[in-house]
Amino acid sequence: MELNKLKSRFFQVFESECGKAVKLFFSPGRINLIGEHIDYNGGYVFPAAITLGTYAAVTTRNDGKVALYSRNFESDGVIEFALTDLERQTDEPWSVYVKGVIDTFIKAGFHIGQGFNAYIEGTIPNGAGLSSSASLEMLIGQILESLNGLTVSGVEKAKLAQEAENAYVGVSCGIMDQFAIGMGRRDQAIKLNTTNLCYEYAACDLGDYRVLIMNTNKQRGLADSKYNERRCECEAALALLQRVVKIDYLCDLTADEFAAVSGVLGEGDLYRRAKHAVGENERVKLAMAALSEGDLAGFGELLNQSHISLRDDYEVTGAELDAIVSLAWAQDGVLGARMTGAGFGGCGIALVHGDKLDEVREAIAVGYKQEIGYEADFYVASIGDGARVLE
Repeated sequence: MELNKLKSRFFQVFESECGKAVKLFFSPGRINLIGEHIDYNGGYVFPAAITLGTYAAVTTRNDGKVALYSRNFESDGVIEFALTDLERQTDEPWSVYVKGVIDTFIKAGFHIGQGFNAYIEGTIPNGAGLSSSASLEMLIGQILESLNGLTVSGVEKAKLAQEAENAYVGVSCGIMDQFAIGMGRRDQAIKLNTTNLCYEYAACDLGDYRVLIMNTNKQRGLADSKYNERRCECEAALALLQRVVKIDYLCDLTADEFAAVSGVLGEGDLYRRAKHAVGENERVKLAMAALSEGDLAGFGELLNQSHISLRDDYEVTGAELDAIVSLAWAQDGVLGARMTGAGFGGCGIALVHGDKLDEVREAIAVGYKQEIGYEADFYVASIGDGARVLE
C-alpha cells in the first residue's frame, strides 16, 4: 500500500487533524504452512507472517478518547469511546477487538492514557482464515506500545492479544495467530510449540516458487462447525491412550509409538482423529527438515499428505476446500497444496512455480466456478516481517 495514500485517506476522515504528525503502523496476516488442528493436541505448528495485512494511520489526541474508522467497514462510520469506558456494547462491531486489547493491556498493569484517532485499512479478506482479527489485535498492541512509551515484547503482546480475544471478545482461539503475526520474520517460518511457546525460526527459501493463497469464499464460522466436536474427540482419544501409555498430549507420541498402542482406540473416529494429530506433528518436523535441505518437492508432498489427512481422518475440509485443492494438484507447476486454517471453508495454499502462476490461477478459477457454482479469489503473498511501526 502507498503510505502517502494511507495518510491522505486518514485526513479525508479526520479533517480536523490536518497538519498534525501522523504515525503509520502495519500488522500482517498469517498462513500456517503445515501443522493443522494439532495446537490443542500438544503438537507443533509452522506458521509465517505474510505481506497482506492491516494498516493504520494514527494521530494522538488529548481528551482520553479513541476514534476509529475502517475502510473495510465504512458503513460503521467513525466509532468513538473513552479510555475510561471500555465496556462492551450490545452488537459491538469490529471495534470490539480494539476495546478488548486496550482493556487487556490495562488489566495487565500497563498505563494506557494516550487517546488517539486511527484510520484502519486491511488487505486481508474477512473470513478467509488468514487471521484478520488477530492482525487487528496485534496492530492495536503495537499502537498502544508506541503511543504510551511502553516496552512490551512480541511474545507478551501476543499473549495479551490472545487474552483479549478469549476473555473480552469471547472466542476460544489459541495463540498461534497472534504469535506468528507478532514474531514474524521475512522469508522465515516459525516452528512453534503452542503448549510452552518454545519456538525456532526456519529459513523458508522457496526459490522460483510462490505461495498462492486460494480463497474458497465460503465463510468458515467456527461456531457453526465441528471444531469443538473435534477437540472433544481428541480429548476422548487421549483419555483412552493414557490408560496404556504415559503421555500428556496426543502429539507426545511418535508415529511408531502410536501404532503400537492405537488398538485401544478401535477403528472408528477416535482412532482417525488421533492418527491425524500424531501424523501431522511428524509432518511439521519433516517439512522443516525439507526446507532446510532445499527439498521443495518433498515439502510440497508433505502439504499434499496434510490435506489428505485433514480430509479423510480429521474430516474438516468440505466440498469447497477439497475442490480447490484437487484442482491445484492437477496443474503443472504445482508442487503441493492443502487447506490452511481451521477448515470448513476459508483458504487453501498451493506451492506454484512463478512462471506458471497466471496459468495455474486461471485453470483453478475456471474449474472451481464450474464445480462449486461461484468464484474463488486468489492472492500471492510473500513471507514478511511481523507487526511494526512503519514511520
